[in-house]
Amino acid sequence: MASQHYNLALQEWWKGTIGDITAAGTSVKVRLMRSSAYVISQAHQWASQLPAAIVADVVLGTKVANGGGGADPGCFDAGDATFVAVPSGAAIDCLAVFKDTGSPGTSNLLFYIDGFSVVPNGGDVTIQWQNSAPWIAKL
Repeated sequence: MASQHYNLALQEWWKGTIGDITAAGTSVKVRLMRSSAYVISQAHQWASQLPAAIVADVVLGTKVANGGGGADPGCFDAGDATFVAVPSGAAIDCLAVFKDTGSPGTSNLLFYIDGFSVVPNGGDVTIQWQNSAPWIAKL
């Protein structure tokens, strides 16, 4: 499966209900997952539809909507995400980015990203976002 937006998130962006995900006080999180436990569906809209977290979700910092310091308008970027003490186990090969409202049943899924694989060994796992367009994602 290829990395993609959740279509219901795009619908809510066009309606103006998701708001500015780069705004101070807006929490955007990342969840590490295994494709053996999750198959993306465009019918999914909420974080409650994701599998249980392998390790605590990470809040993204330094969020911007213009990629590399204004070089790529419409591209979402943020600081790299470090997951602390990820339990040993099968390869982690996908993740979801979502706007956290404090309740998984109302936390909009935004992006699904795959195309990587890391086998956790109990240490930290850092997701380093691409340093060029589309950065994390482009609308």
